[in-house]
Amino acid sequence: MKLLTTLLLLSICSISFAQRTKIIKAFNHHSVILKGDTINYHTYSKKSVDSTKNLLLYIQGSKAMSLYQTMEEDGKTYVGTVIPIDFKLLPEDYLLVVISKKGFPFLTDMDKDFPVPKEYYENQTLAYRAFQANQVINDLTEKHKNHFEKIIALGHSEGSDVIAKLGTINKEITHFGYWSGGGNTQFIDFVTFIRKDVVKGNLTEEQAQLKIDSLFIDLKNIMANPNATDKFWQGDKNSYKRWSSFSEPPIENLLQIDKPIFAAIGTKDQAVALESAYLIPIEFIRHQKDNLTFKAYPNLDHVFGKEIEARKFEEHLNDVFIDFLNWVDEN
Repeated sequence: MKLLTTLLLLSICSISFAQRTKIIKAFNHHSVILKGDTINYHTYSKKSVDSTKNLLLYIQGSKAMSLYQTMEEDGKTYVGTVIPIDFKLLPEDYLLVVISKKGFPFLTDMDKDFPVPKEYYENQTLAYRAFQANQVINDLTEKHKNHFEKIIALGHSEGSDVIAKLGTINKEITHFGYWSGGGNTQFIDFVTFIRKDVVKGNLTEEQAQLKIDSLFIDLKNIMANPNATDKFWQGDKNSYKRWSSFSEPPIENLLQIDKPIFAAIGTKDQAVALESAYLIPIEFIRHQKDNLTFKAYPNLDHVFGKEIEARKFEEHLNDVFIDFLNWVDEN
């Protein structure tokens, strides 16, 4: 259900444009060039790289778009981004790292159509996104040997699945942030939310069963065509290949990680079933693993917003980020 939510962090903003523009210009741009592949990543720090000691890799969710988008209209400049982090909160000794989605530039014009590249769909997989992240970390640690005291990997929504997979590949990462992600396969979320609609009285048992039967047909079609990039489900940018790849239960990867993990979920997450997220601490308890910090934030949604009245929200993502930074310091 992660892809059904219109993420608030993707909303178009006009506030603090000068600050956002300054941040955009402050990024440095890098490429990892491999045989048949180029991975573009971008770094930001408040001071020189030499003055940083902690590397923070942020992995964004599933949206098929550039990291930043700008638009001029009626004398105003608007800036959109998929990076929800408040840069004012970023410690001065941190190097922030973000990775462009395959085929997308760092910055695009918000008011101009940018067709989703074919190469995006071909690489829209859990394995490839984890591979990208691993290559970027390796590139930075090779260029700055013995420089970083902590290497932190933080993922949100689909990015949380990537972080879990990355933890099975890269052993240099010291801390993991797992935000708004479940423990079970993403497929189970669809059934869970249908059943919740029955409890709420929005569906009858008969209507729910019809929906679930139809869902099972869709899922069978996806898994029968796991590499299809010309077939889509739950939106015209979410290929069968994407869905089959991200059907892997993240708990299987999380349990392989022995470094500290900070998992956070809003109790009113409308994209990931809360029950799926609670599988994570249960499985860590069952396997007698003590490297997990699990926090459920009351009344917050998928992007840690709190609805105070109809369609009006208080943003609390900064609160979660502060909790996360404090946790990193303490661990």
